Amino acid sequence: MEFVQETSPYRGELLAHCYRMLGSVHDAEDLVQETYLRAWRAYDGFEGRSSVRTWLYRIATGACLNALEHSSRRSLPSGLMDATYEPVVAPVAARAEVSWLQPFPDRLLGTDATDPATIVAERGSLRLALIAALQHLPARQRAVLILRDVLAWRADEVAEFFGTTTAAVKSALQRARTQLKAAAPNERASVDLAGPDQRALLDRYAAAFENSDIAGLLHTLRDDVEFEMPPIPTWFSGRDEVVRFIGDYVLPAPGDLRLVRTSANGQPAFAIYKRETDGRHHAHGIQVVTARADGVSRIVTFLGTGLFPDFDLPSVHPYELAVQR
Repeated sequence: MEFVQETSPYRGELLAHCYRMLGSVHDAEDLVQETYLRAWRAYDGFEGRSSVRTWLYRIATGACLNALEHSSRRSLPSGLMDATYEPVVAPVAARAEVSWLQPFPDRLLGTDATDPATIVAERGSLRLALIAALQHLPARQRAVLILRDVLAWRADEVAEFFGTTTAAVKSALQRARTQLKAAAPNERASVDLAGPDQRALLDRYAAAFENSDIAGLLHTLRDDVEFEMPPIPTWFSGRDEVVRFIGDYVLPAPGDLRLVRTSANGQPAFAIYKRETDGRHHAHGIQVVTARADGVSRIVTFLGTGLFPDFDLPSVHPYELAVQR
């Protein structure tokens, strides 16, 4: 079918676009479905005055803006309150009423882009701190910034989409950039660790978690490391505070946790499996890690099992499933 041939190559990047707008991979999937349904219904009237790709982005952006009129901003704990520096005397209750930000599995981006630089740029625009900062922008400013700075639309193209002037678009873009810088001031301050050095650091980090090795974990973290664990609203900044909380409330007995490498938001990530009463390690959460040259600078653990299918991960540790079979 002509429609499928013309539109299907853009599904992965449209999903990433909707995710940038909404902060939820599940909501983004729904909006991409809606985009393709709208496009299919309107395809006979498509006159080719723009590329199919631009036409699809117009539909997707409009759908996202409509959805944002009826939804609350998605957040991380660090976007709701100041970091906790005092010792926690008891685990803090989860806040189910908050719409929490979700990680984006890199596998969903697809492999449509053949240019390595394009792939790097696409994943860079999905970094967790950047997505969290984007959620602080009003919906229209968010769309303007994404269309201009991520998709490289011209100002007159964005103005036409919004039915406004190029001057208004440039003004909105400047305000959005200023707010984004204030929301994520340190996002570009350090260079990510890469290659064999990154793998070695993350191997030590994972081993420390699996072995409940507090001393080993301490040596993998930067002094200014941040740790948050939605839906728990409390978060921690500083190596001593982070290690104290992890040691008291996160790490069980040695061997009770197993970590499986994956990737999310263009960053290293781990699927965490925890040993339950049946002796097997069951899905527990997805952890996204920022690894800098001098250690891990940020850890965001998304508790719960609902994201595991998006990462194409089983509900029981893969090794134990293989042994069982």
